[in-house]
Amino acid sequence: MPKMNRNILIRFIEPNIELFHKKRLESLLHLRLNKVLERKNPYLFKAKNINTAEMLVRSLLNAYLSSQEEGIFGGFLEQLAIFVCHKVYSGSKSISEGIDLEFVKNKTKYIVSIKSGPNWGNSQQIRRMCDNFKRAKKILGSNTSSIHVVAVNGCCYGIDDKPDKGEHLKLCGQRFWEFISGDRNLYTEIIEPLGFKAKEKNLQFSTEYDKVINKFTLAFAKEYCLSSGAINWNKLVEFNSSSKKNTKLRY
Repeated sequence: MPKMNRNILIRFIEPNIELFHKKRLESLLHLRLNKVLERKNPYLFKAKNINTAEMLVRSLLNAYLSSQEEGIFGGFLEQLAIFVCHKVYSGSKSISEGIDLEFVKNKTKYIVSIKSGPNWGNSQQIRRMCDNFKRAKKILGSNTSSIHVVAVNGCCYGIDDKPDKGEHLKLCGQRFWEFISGDRNLYTEIIEPLGFKAKEKNLQFSTEYDKVINKFTLAFAKEYCLSSGAINWNKLVEFNSSSKKNTKLRY
């Protein structure tokens, strides 16, 4: 079995982590205040006693950006896992619905759904993943009767000490990276290259973030603050949730 060459790994990570920073910055720069206000829960921020425009804008923006960043970085980790597995086991991106990776190891065909961490979905989403595994197994089984197929939910970080879920395996953190690479230390060795130009990129992001905070706070105060300076919560909730925004709605 070939080993994952560290120089090849670094040459993959560095440009792709730069792409993560680029997408993260673009997500911030293309953002509009109304988009953030539409997608976040105004009741939550009222319950948290947030009463200044700047605090509300910062809280809304941070919550929105956090979910965006997790999605962008999750995509990067999936690409990294597929790259590693391709180099070691000739793994490839699957064409089956809901399956991210497939490869053969020790005469067993593995189909893998890759997630960032172990607590990635609710019961309905997990059932959907299991249904995808069943369909993929059925298709592979119809192609050949001799192949043994094992479904795996691979999580890039975290711990699950009960990996056998019956219909599939759940391999998290070290177990997952060792599973796709044969190297039990890979999960720690990928951390250092992820910091490539991190200080420079985050300084650039922070500069633009501050500008957006100022711009959004000014716009929010003009639109959603009373002459007294207090937040007009009724107007904010109406913008976020009023049925009048969609007159074509049919029940």
